[in-house]
Amino acid sequence: MKLFPQNIPAFAALFMFMIAESPTSVAAKGFLVERRGSIRGSLDASSFERELNTALGEALGSGGSADLERRLAEVQQRLAPIWSTLPKNGAGNVERRSLRYLVHRHFSRQSALQIRGFEPSRPANASGWGSDDILAQRVPAFVEAFLESNHKLERGFNLGDAARVVATIEQLIFDFEGSVLQKVYEDQRKPLSRSLSRQGMEQLLESYMIRWMIGDDEEGIQILSGNRSLLESTIPHWDQIVGFVNGQVKALDFKRQQAPALARTEASARPGHNAMEARYSFEDAHGIVGGITKSFASFWDSECRSMKSTLVDMDTHHTGRVPLSKFYSHGLDTEWRFGESEEYLRDLGALDETSLRGKQVIIPNYIQATSNCIISSQHYLVCCVNDCEGLLEEIESSIGAPTAEPGQILAVVGNVSSFSTSLDEEPPKLQGSLTTQLMQIAAAHGGQVPLHGRLFAQWLHYAFPRECPFPHKTGAVAALTPSEFGERYLASSEDMNKHAAEANATDLSAATLQREDLHWMSQWSAEEELIADCASMGLRAPWELRSGVYALVGMALLLVVSALGFGSSSFVRKGAADAGLLPHHGKAHFV
Repeated sequence: MKLFPQNIPAFAALFMFMIAESPTSVAAKGFLVERRGSIRGSLDASSFERELNTALGEALGSGGSADLERRLAEVQQRLAPIWSTLPKNGAGNVERRSLRYLVHRHFSRQSALQIRGFEPSRPANASGWGSDDILAQRVPAFVEAFLESNHKLERGFNLGDAARVVATIEQLIFDFEGSVLQKVYEDQRKPLSRSLSRQGMEQLLESYMIRWMIGDDEEGIQILSGNRSLLESTIPHWDQIVGFVNGQVKALDFKRQQAPALARTEASARPGHNAMEARYSFEDAHGIVGGITKSFASFWDSECRSMKSTLVDMDTHHTGRVPLSKFYSHGLDTEWRFGESEEYLRDLGALDETSLRGKQVIIPNYIQATSNCIISSQHYLVCCVNDCEGLLEEIESSIGAPTAEPGQILAVVGNVSSFSTSLDEEPPKLQGSLTTQLMQIAAAHGGQVPLHGRLFAQWLHYAFPRECPFPHKTGAVAALTPSEFGERYLASSEDMNKHAAEANATDLSAATLQREDLHWMSQWSAEEELIADCASMGLRAPWELRSGVYALVGMALLLVVSALGFGSSSFVRKGAADAGLLPHHGKAHFV
C-alpha cells in the first residue's frame, strides 16, 4: 500500500482508499421482489396503491400501516415546499424527471447528500433509472413495478409517490450503514446481541468512522487503526470527529434521561438500556450512525466555510471566480488543498475557460465538487452544504408556483434574508444586465420565468456568484471522485508552478478594472433545459414565439427593458455572438 506523500490534499487522499463495492445490507431481503408480479398486474388505481403500500411497508420494516402512514406523512411535509413549485400535469402530478429532481434537491437540502444516480449533471435514461442508481441496484423490482410502470408513467407521480421514493432511499442508506456497522462488530469479534459499555460504544464508533470514511480497503483500515499518528495526519481534524461522534452518544444518554417516554417509543431505551443502566445495543449503535450520516455535513461545515473563505478572499472583483494562477499559487504557498489538476477541475465543472482573464475556478462549483465530499460510499456522498439551497428555499416559498413574472422574482430576490448569512458582504446588484437577462428569459417563455429551468439557475448564479453554482448543460460535466477519475486528479508541481508564475501579472492587469469590464458573464449560455415538458406548463421554446400572445408578451417585455434604460450587453465576450442576449436560435429542451 502506498502511503500519502506530503502536500497531497487530505480530502483527495481519502479517496485513494475508496472502493467500488460495499458490504451487503443487513436488512436487504430482496425488497419488493415477491410482490413484483402483483404490482405490475394491478390496473385498478386503488388496488395499485394498496399493493404498493403493503410491499413498501415490508421494505421499510414498519410496524404496521399506521407507522408507515406516519413516516410517509413526515416525508411529505419535508418535500412540500419544493413540491409546490414543480410543474405538474392536469392531474396535479409530476413527470419522472421532476421526481428525480425533487429527490436530489431534498437530500441536498436536508443532509448535503448526493445520491448516486440522481446527480443533476447526469442525463436521465429515457428507458430506465440507470445502473448506478441506488434504487436500481438495491430494489430493481420497486423500480420496474412502480417507477417504470405504465400506471405511473401515464398518470404521473403525486406527492405520496415522491414520499415513498424518499423513504425507500432513506431506508436503503440506513441499511447500508447497518452493514458497515455489522462489519465493525465482526472485526472486533463482538456478537450483535452483546450490550456495550459507554467505553465500548465509543471504541466501536471510532472504528466505524474509519471504515465509513475510508471504505473497504482492509489493508488501509488496518494500518490506520493501528497507527494513531498516521490516522490523525490522514483524516483532517480526527480528534474533532471523535468528539462529534461521542457527542452523539451523549445525546442518546440525554434523551434517555430527559425524555424517557420518547426514548422508549423510538426504541432507544428499554429494560437494561436506559438512563439508569448505560448499556448500548446494536440497535442503539445503528441509530447513532444513522444520525451521523444526516448531520455530518453540518458538523463538517466549518471546514467547508474555511475553504470558501480562502477562495472569497482571492475573488477581489466579486465575480465568484478565482484565476487559476492564484488558485495554484495559494495551494503551493499556504494550503494543503487546491491541488486538483486543470483536467479534473474541467471535468468537475469548476473551471471557467471563457474569460479574457484566462482560466478561472468557479467558487461555488468547486466547493460543491465531489473532490471536496468528505464521504464517498457506494450509494451516496456527503458533501459541503449548498449555500444556494437556502436562497432557493426562500424564493420557492415566496412564489409557491412553477413560474413567476420577472418583477415578482426581482422583488423576492432583492430581499432574501438567507444572503445575510453568507460570506459575501455585498447584496446582489440586480439592476442593469441582470434585470435585462431575466426579462429576456421571460420573453423566451411567454412572459414567465420557469423556476426550475437552467436559465433561471444560471441567472441565480450571476446574481449570487459565490453561493449558487453555474449550471452546466446536462451531460457536460461528471461527478467523479478522485479515485474514479484516476491518477491525473492531482496537478503536478510543475503545472502548479507554471500557472502560479502568472498570478502577479493577472492581478496587475485586472487591478483597475470594474467587474463589468472583466466580461464576467462571458460563460452565459442561451440554451434552456427544463425538468418537464414545456407544453404541459403552457410555455414555449424560443423558436416557437412567432405567433399569438407569446410573441406580443415577449415584445412587450423587451420594450419595457428598453424604456427603463436597463444596462446594455457590454459584458458579453467579443465574438460570442451576444451570448448573453438569448438569441432566437437558442435551444430549449427538457432533461
